[in-house]
Amino acid sequence: MKELIIKYKSVIKFILTFLLTYAVLSVAYKFYLDFSTGANYYPDYFTNLVARQSETLFEVLGYNAEVVEHANEASMKIIIENKFVARVVEGCNSISIIILFISFVIAFADTFKATIIYILAGSVLIYIVNLIRIVILSIGLYHYPWRRDILHTIIFPLIIYGMVFLLWMLWVRRYAKVHKQNE
Repeated sequence: MKELIIKYKSVIKFILTFLLTYAVLSVAYKFYLDFSTGANYYPDYFTNLVARQSETLFEVLGYNAEVVEHANEASMKIIIENKFVARVVEGCNSISIIILFISFVIAFADTFKATIIYILAGSVLIYIVNLIRIVILSIGLYHYPWRRDILHTIIFPLIIYGMVFLLWMLWVRRYAKVHKQNE
């Protein structure tokens, strides 16, 4: 057993670091959600922010859009040209995906500075791509409501998770290159 642990030390370290980071960040996010309920921003600050920024992007693209609080659930309604097209719920704010991204990067940590810079840059990129995803999805639902299932369950998750996967692969390539040079 000891030989296996020694042999797979780096794999075990990666898994434990990933799980610990993911657990800590997820618990912190859960506390944030628990304590942000009933605050000045509905349903929570980040979900509200994403919805409001999406509204601005709709207007930049020439759509008459409005984002309003949903009366029956913790979400923001997206209304384009007076037509309700989508809801922005807590899961749409990209925080959970950013937590997943950060956990992986920390598990493959390089120097402190490089890791922090990559986490910040990657998190901002994920956030921006998520905003664009929400806008394109909503416009797609406005024009092609009969494509709701394929747009929401296949195409747009593929965009955001594909982005995270590409960022992970770039980080692993950089990590591998740096460690190869150090050997």
